[in-house]
Amino acid sequence: MKKIKVIIILFVLVIGAGPVSALVLYINNDYIQTANYAQSEYSILVDVESSKLYLLDNGRLVKNYSCSGGKWNTPSPIGTWKITKKAKWGEGFGGSWLGLNVPWGNFGIHGTLNPQSVGWASSHGCIRMNNDEVAELYKVVPIGTKVTIVDGVYGVFGKGLRNLKSGMYGSDVMQIQKKLKELGYFLATPNGKFGAETERAVQKYCKANGLYSRKTIDIELQEHMGFMLID
Repeated sequence: MKKIKVIIILFVLVIGAGPVSALVLYINNDYIQTANYAQSEYSILVDVESSKLYLLDNGRLVKNYSCSGGKWNTPSPIGTWKITKKAKWGEGFGGSWLGLNVPWGNFGIHGTLNPQSVGWASSHGCIRMNNDEVAELYKVVPIGTKVTIVDGVYGVFGKGLRNLKSGMYGSDVMQIQKKLKELGYFLATPNGKFGAETERAVQKYCKANGLYSRKTIDIELQEHMGFMLID
């Protein structure tokens, strides 16, 4: 008996004022295959302060999710990154992992075995979501998707300047490393990790500017470098 192929065309209105996307479903007895003939370019915006993750398609909001970002002492990586890995991880990662190209650690978007931790700043820097929702996101966004993370009104400094010391990490550390490199004191590639090279650069900066020698970067020293936060 000859198989019958049925073609069904559905028109889905994308949120916002814009063109419709045509989805064609090919139904042929044993399978269903979909093809999207509108060019999609997904991006993700994470607002750690409000514990929200926004999925965008060509700048238009598709959906928002509750999420959790990092605590004050273990901040999420502020900035714009790309998804470079996708994997099905078990244990505490809720089954789905979307890894980001953050230079100072293994950060990503994933699920959790503790759903009560979603909705407030509770993580060690990763973005946590409910397992079913991160699984949904996993299916939609491809490797290469841009992910922008914000946390506060001060850009890479988030909610304000921190007293920084060896072992700490973050976008603020990387920004200070870039400043010290620009001035000729930091010789390595800025990576957002406060280690021995950063300590040496700080000591060189202090000596050159007649400041007392230190290995930490306190708020006073950051302000001396020109990092002033204005409300």
